[in-house]
Order: sequence, then C-alpha cells, then structure tokens
Amino acid sequence: MESYTLLKPVLRKHRRIVITTHHKPDGDAMGSSLALYHYLLKKGHTVHVITPSDYPYFLHWLPGNAEVLVYPGNEQQAEKLIAEAELIFCLDFNNLKRINELGKHVRNAEAPRVLIDHHLDPENFDQYRLWNAQACATAELVYEFITGLGDGELIDKAISTCIYTGIMTDTGSFRFPSTTASVHRIIARLIDAGAENSRIHELIYDTSSETRLRFLGYCLSEKLEVLHEYRTGFIAISRQELERFQVSTGDTEGIVNYALSIYNIKFAALIIDRSDVVKLSFRSKGEFPANEIAKRYFEGGGHRNAAGGQSKDPLEKVVTKFKQVLEEYKELLNQ
Repeated sequence: MESYTLLKPVLRKHRRIVITTHHKPDGDAMGSSLALYHYLLKKGHTVHVITPSDYPYFLHWLPGNAEVLVYPGNEQQAEKLIAEAELIFCLDFNNLKRINELGKHVRNAEAPRVLIDHHLDPENFDQYRLWNAQACATAELVYEFITGLGDGELIDKAISTCIYTGIMTDTGSFRFPSTTASVHRIIARLIDAGAENSRIHELIYDTSSETRLRFLGYCLSEKLEVLHEYRTGFIAISRQELERFQVSTGDTEGIVNYALSIYNIKFAALIIDRSDVVKLSFRSKGEFPANEIAKRYFEGGGHRNAAGGQSKDPLEKVVTKFKQVLEEYKELLNQ
C-alpha cells in the first residue's frame, strides 16, 4: 500500500476524480467528502461526489451539497463517472460492501483507489492509503491530507466548514475520548479559516422536524427498555412504527445516545427493522467493546465505543439474540 503523500506529483496534473463514501452517510462522511471535493476543485481537477444512498436532510446545507450525485436514480451517470475516473477516493469506510451496489463498480474500475478512513481492519482494495484508527474522524484525516500535501493555505471557509462538521459530529460535539488536544488545535485553525462553530452546531443539532421530535418522544416513553443487571439500555423499533411516524433518513440519528446517557448504563443499542434487514447501532462507555459484539454476532464492526451491525432474522428474534449475548458479557458489563 502506497502512502497518500505519493499522490502529490499525481495531483499536479488535471485528473478526473470521483469521491464516494458509505451507505447512509453521516456528518463525517459528507463533511469529509465535501471538504476533499472543494480542495480538489481548487487544485484544478474535475471532481464528482457520489453517495450510495440518500442522507439526512440536516446535512443538505453543507457547501457543495447541490453537486452531490446520489446513486439510486442516477445509476448510469454514476457508473460512467466511475469508469472514466483517473482517481477514486474512498472516504469513511473500510470495506467495499459498505457502498452497496457501487462497490462492484469501484472495485472493477481501472483508476487507482485512495482510502482515507479511521475504521478498524480495512479491506485491501486501495492503492494509496491514509488510515489511522486513532483519528477522531475521517474529516480529521482529510485535514491531514490537505496539510500533508503542503496545501494548508487552501483551506477556506467552505473546506473548514465541512471538516468542522465531520469532526464535530463524529466526536459527539467534542466529548468523546478521541477528542485530543491536537483535535482542538485543528478546530481552532478551522475557526480561523472561517468555520462558524455556533451556526454549524445549530444547523446540525437544532434542525428537527416535528415528526422526528414526536418519534423521539415515543422511543423514550414507550420503547426504551433498561436491563439493569446488564447495565444496558436499548430501543427496538418495528417497520410499522417507522411508517406510523413517517421516519425519514436521519430521524433515528443519535437516539441510541439517550439510552447510554442513563445513570450507570454502560452499553446501549438501537435496533430497527428496516424491512429488508434489521439494523443495530451500538454505543458504549469506557473499555466495553461494542465493536466486538457487532463483529461476532451481527455481521458488523466499528469502533470500541461506537459500532453497528445487521441481521436478516425477524426483529423479535434479533432482540432475543441481543439479550442472550448480554449474558455472555455480564461480568464485563458490571466491572
């Protein structure tokens, strides 16, 4: 695997570039992708951001959002751009399965692939790599990418806004352990470059639909289950409940953190029946390995304190399995 720094001479010449990120992109996925997009445009390249699915409405304000190509509904155009690309940047995912149908097209493309990511155990599909599992966000690595190539002076308001968004969302507004002193120094530079921190926070966290708030209230009052013997809280949502509250992309974002915020709770899960598959989102505190449970039992993975998985079993069966798994971790959960 070649270091990303070897791309410096490659990027001196005009290139056709595609940037893609994972299914149902979050703040870090879109923030890092659009930051890189603006940077590469300033370097004189032709750049397209392609997402494998839609993404939350509260990210649509990001600079460059109007130019993002969502793969479903634009398949032919996206596949043509990938086939003709001279470089493909893969951001915030470690396995081509994470980009659904786009994966086979990216894998079969002639263009070299550049991985920029902070998730554990990356698949070896890339030719160039900037990977660090200790990074707080992929957006932090995009900052490192730009400055590492000697182009820190190109970080303007649009780029700093996108990077700030990615770091802010993936660190839980700078409260997770991954928020190091170095991260705070990067944030200071981003604010100096034009990122409006209070406005970004408002647009991300204080922009909810009425239906989302009613759905959140329902989750907390009717669906939250607390298993004190396992120091675990979880919320399981059926497809009928999603339809009842007209839940759209992004409406479930962050709900799992409410279960984790309960006093003496160490592990939390949000389990949602998405019709074709049941999705699980895990959060934990301290040293408890949420990613281990995701990987061993639910075809997933992630970080120690933030992970996810899935199952093709019915929702009720998944909930039963989840509770059975907790019994295996009872001693660790109660340490």
